[in-house]
Amino acid sequence: MAVLERWQDQVVGLFRIVVGFMFATHGVAALFGVLGVERIEPLVWPGWWASAIQTVGGLLVLLGLGTRYAALLCSGSMAYAYFTVHQSGALLPVQNGGEKAALFSFAFLLIAFLGSGAWALESSPLLKRTERSELATASD
Repeated sequence: MAVLERWQDQVVGLFRIVVGFMFATHGVAALFGVLGVERIEPLVWPGWWASAIQTVGGLLVLLGLGTRYAALLCSGSMAYAYFTVHQSGALLPVQNGGEKAALFSFAFLLIAFLGSGAWALESSPLLKRTERSELATASD
């Protein structure tokens, strides 16, 4: 067990990066009509807003900036999509086409609870140094 725990931070980081990339790509494809996906009309509820959340939230998770909050928002948006779009079709995700929504929802929930793992920008010493200097300036 100790062998697997040694790489936990890196595996969580890799998981965050892959899930964030896939989610952001899904959003970009719908917002801009690329990668074989039809473009969604701007500002139309809920499709355009879901795509905007996918793009911005996915990029934030991918980069590791505000990871827990972004992942929680992404998880909630996918749970909403599952229950409002897919659930009415049938009980199980395999029957109603909601596998992606359910998997993304739980993947982001896991990231929200585990944190960003390795290689997150929010863990960067440069960002932490900036935060410390801002706190020091505010207290003067």
